Order: sequence, then structure tokens, then C-alpha cells
Amino acid sequence: MTGVMTEAAAESRLAGRQPAVRLVGLEKSYGPVRAVRGVDLEIAEGEFFTFLGPSGSGKTTLLRMIAGFERPDAGRVELAGADVTNRPPYLRDVNTVFQDYALFPHMNVQENVEYGLRVKRIAKDERRRRAEAALEMVRLSGLGARKPIQLSGGQRQRVALARAIVNQPEVLLLDEPLGALDLKLRQEMQLELKRIQQEVGITFVYVTHDQEEALTMSDRLAVMSDGRIEQVGPPVEVYERPASEFVAGFIGVSNLLERGGRRFTVRPEKVQLLDAGAVPAAPVGEPGGLHVEHGTVAEVIYLGPVTRYVVELEAGGRLTALSQNLETAAADVAEARGRRVAVAWRENQVFDMTSPRSDTDQERSNAT
Repeated sequence: MTGVMTEAAAESRLAGRQPAVRLVGLEKSYGPVRAVRGVDLEIAEGEFFTFLGPSGSGKTTLLRMIAGFERPDAGRVELAGADVTNRPPYLRDVNTVFQDYALFPHMNVQENVEYGLRVKRIAKDERRRRAEAALEMVRLSGLGARKPIQLSGGQRQRVALARAIVNQPEVLLLDEPLGALDLKLRQEMQLELKRIQQEVGITFVYVTHDQEEALTMSDRLAVMSDGRIEQVGPPVEVYERPASEFVAGFIGVSNLLERGGRRFTVRPEKVQLLDAGAVPAAPVGEPGGLHVEHGTVAEVIYLGPVTRYVVELEAGGRLTALSQNLETAAADVAEARGRRVAVAWRENQVFDMTSPRSDTDQERSNAT
């Protein structure tokens, strides 16, 4: 998947860089609601970092405190080593891109992109040169004379991005900027955002509730719940080694089962779906071998490239398995419901949710 890297690779890429953003003990409440609860985090210079979580998890509040739109009740915000907690937004070296673009409708594209430079009293020729370079960066060369209303949603989003990066901020904050786009365009823009971030080298701090966006673009991500950070790490680490039931359930789909007092999760794509009498592909009981259970297919959901099978297990509970549709026929899907099957998974792909988290897992949930 584009943008995914291992924990070691991410650490290697970011090693030696000073934090572009450091959050220390941040707290924020709105009346009785604690929106952010004691968040500590470091975001490296040049990193594409994402806050991922459901509505109400505190991710946008964190972004607004970095921008200066909200002041924390406790803790501090540092940018490039300087404490900016009490600075207003215009005295912070950050820019923000919003979901609604916030373009000036009476200005054309070129004027919108130049606006921040004009406020800073940059000379006209320099403004034009930098604005044209920014528009070329977002692949909108030649559209400077158009008004925002003459552009598509994706183009308007690119203009908003060009207007932000033309100011060359140390940190660019993006608050669900792709939320208003349709699925296909959103997927295209995910790749474009990652390309642009890598070319300009600006630290991107991104907020989304969309798992695919976070996994596709991020160097690292923080999964948030109830105002706290549940886990921080590269996408592959967070997905493959969830630190809690919440992370396992929120990032993708995860089967949560309980056997003999032990609670554990296993991802659907790790589950083999077999005929009831089939022999597993790996020895049962050996290290890395398969655990096998039996059940009945209760639901079948055809998704094009894959089919999702929900199996009612004889030992109790339901389990979802995914099967690639390499040679699947319509009849195979139609006749699968009610069929007795075996399901199998490797023990080393199971994540135990019963035991308290180890020090390593706890460290993974903190930003260090």
C-alpha cells in the first residue's frame, strides 16, 4: 500500500531531526466534556503525521491548539523548540487547510494563492513567481485567471493547498481536507498530497476519521479515543500490532474472540476459509502452525475483488474471513450461505487482549 513503511524504516528516516511539533501534557475541556486528556507527543521535522479517530475523539481540538485557534487549559505547544502556547495564530509558523477550502470567491485562483504573500508585503514580481510555482506543484498551471466557482471540488482543494504552501510554513495543518470529495477523487488526492509533501518537505499534520487516508499517506499516525492517544506508530505497525481492542476494532476489521478466558483478535485477511474436511496448509500445534475451528457460513458479502464470509463458530462467536475472488463464480457466492466450513489462522498472527500491555506496548502508545 502506498505510503506504508515499517517501524524501523520510519525511525531511520526521521532519526536526528528535531521535533517540528512537541505537545506536552495538553488538556482541554469544554464545560464537563474533557476533549483532550494529557497528550504528550513529538512530530518530527518533515514528517507526514496523522491524527486518526472517530468524531469526538479530540483530534481536531489538538489540531486547533497547534494552530492557536484554541488555548489549552494545561500543558504547552512547542514549534521548532519554541513555546508558542500563548501566541496567537498569526505569530505561529503554520498554515491550515480546511475541508471547506475557504477560498475568496471574488478573487481568481492566482489572487487567492498570492493573498498571504500580499499580506506579508512581498514584492509583486516575487508573489507572482512563487504563486505560479505553487500552482505548478499542485498541477494547476494555466488556471490562475479562473474564479473558484469555475473549478471542480478537487481543483479548489488544490488551490487551497497551493495557497498554504506558497507561504512556506514550517508546519502545514490539514483538517479533513478531502472529506467533501467523492471516493475516486479522494483516493487520487491522497496520493497527490503525499507526493506534494515529499517534494516540499514541509511537516504535514493531518486529521481524519478515514482509515484508508491515514494508512495511505502517513509516516506515522496516532489513533485517538476519548481525548487520549491509544497508539502511535507507522501504519503497518499500528495495523499489524494493535495495542488495544479499540485500535484493533477501529483500524480495519478485526475478529474479537474469547476461548478459555483468553480474549484475542485476528484480522479477517489472516483467516483461511476451508472446506469442512480439508487438511490445513500448515501443521496444527507447531510454532507458527494453524489453529482450526469449524462453523457454518451465516452471511456472504460480495465486494468485487474479495468476498467477505461471516462464519458462526461451533465454539461460540462469529468470525469474518476474506477470500480473494481469483476464480469466483456467481454460483459459488450464492451457494456459500449455510455451508459447513473450517476456519484456520496462524497463532503468531493473533493478538492477545487479555494480558496487561507490556512496557514495549505502552511505549508504542506514547510519542517519544
